[in-house]
Amino acid sequence: MIEITQVTTKKELKKFVTFPFKLYKNNKYWVPPLIKDEMETLDLSRNPVAKNAEATYYLASKNGELAGRIAVIVNHLEINEQGKKKVRFGWFDVIDDLEVTKALLEKVYEKGKELDLEYAEGPVGFSNMEKAGILTRGFEEMNTMITWYHHPYYAEHFEKLGFKKQATWVEFRLKIPPEIKDKVAKFSGIVKQRYGLSVIRFKNKKEILPYVDSMFDLLNKTYNTLQTFVPIQQYQIDYYKEKYFSFIHPDYITCIKDKEGKLIAFSVVMPSFSKALKKANGKLLPMGWWHILQAQKKNDLAAFYLIGIDPEYQGKGVTAIIFEEMQYLFNSKGINTVETNPELIENTAVQLLWKDYDPVQHKERSTFRIDL
Repeated sequence: MIEITQVTTKKELKKFVTFPFKLYKNNKYWVPPLIKDEMETLDLSRNPVAKNAEATYYLASKNGELAGRIAVIVNHLEINEQGKKKVRFGWFDVIDDLEVTKALLEKVYEKGKELDLEYAEGPVGFSNMEKAGILTRGFEEMNTMITWYHHPYYAEHFEKLGFKKQATWVEFRLKIPPEIKDKVAKFSGIVKQRYGLSVIRFKNKKEILPYVDSMFDLLNKTYNTLQTFVPIQQYQIDYYKEKYFSFIHPDYITCIKDKEGKLIAFSVVMPSFSKALKKANGKLLPMGWWHILQAQKKNDLAAFYLIGIDPEYQGKGVTAIIFEEMQYLFNSKGINTVETNPELIENTAVQLLWKDYDPVQHKERSTFRIDL
């Protein structure tokens, strides 16, 4: 017997957050999130995304045992201002039982029909700043801290239930050479001189914060033509600034300004925390913090998280400046491999950035859609 119950208490939310720990307990590729961080993200009394989104969480049980979870999400900004009549769903995990998947998705359909929406799509988060997509390739690769891991049967369930792929992201592994490529260094110098550009270097975390708003503004400008785009609101920027940016080491942020001092491009990379989070197993105490600290200090793998370039400067070689700075950083830190963040498969402009670094596509993920 399958039973679907709505999460209404903090104790039930804890069950919702920790269900994947049981589902993937013996999976060496699944990277657990920090439980406290997930609890805070899903608590809409604390997450300002509630200003334009709402969510309801459900747990599935089969014969008295937890068997799945799902978040049903409505992004009012997306619906009312962008005209996308979509009900979202995310934080989807399930045992290999098609009937359990079907029962969980019924809650998505109910909400969509209640609001007279046209289709359902997921898995996605509250906005385009969260994780998205069912893993469809790369099941023997560890996920990064900004992606979900899934069993192969997830996509099979969606296809059997009539869903079609909507958005697809690809991820690449890049090899970092021991020395900077001459043509990168030469081209970087030419671009700097031609457009009067210079690199902003930060000595400490405090110096980063005044630039964060401009970084998110560039993200909005960089990606506003992509199909999954939802504008990042100022209250979300303030939230991310407080929650994440104070923890990013200044060495891993590259910012480029024009001769008037305006920010025209930036990139954020970080040491890979996948192995550290695996060891932490959802908790900073007693030793999780130590594993994360060690990953920051000594690591041969990095993750490329964000890149934003003002449309006025796209295609003008600004990426050569970014790669020159990254190359110096990686070589100084002993990093020889980098994973990219998920990139929409049609975003060939971004994928061309990696062509000189022996890119190998090692993961792929998609959202799935069904008309209501």
